[in-house]
Amino acid sequence: MSVDAGTELLGLVAGTLTTISFVPQVLKVWRSRSAADISLAMFLLFTVGVLLWGIYGVLIGSLAVIVANAVTFVLTVGIIAMKLRWG
Repeated sequence: MSVDAGTELLGLVAGTLTTISFVPQVLKVWRSRSAADISLAMFLLFTVGVLLWGIYGVLIGSLAVIVANAVTFVLTVGIIAMKLRWG
């Protein structure tokens, strides 16, 4: 099943919005050098879920799913790294 351009664009916009929602959290932890209030368990589970969504995107050939989850994965791994360092 192929996805039309309008549907793929909708997915790219949705993925962009949900992905950039992590940027303020990354910046806040980076600037404060504190991740005490971040739940490590939540971010570990979420990151595994994002990885699986990315794999799913590859399997179905959806650029929107692949890109959004690849970027989100990088951001959440960054938050986990900062949590482990400054937690």
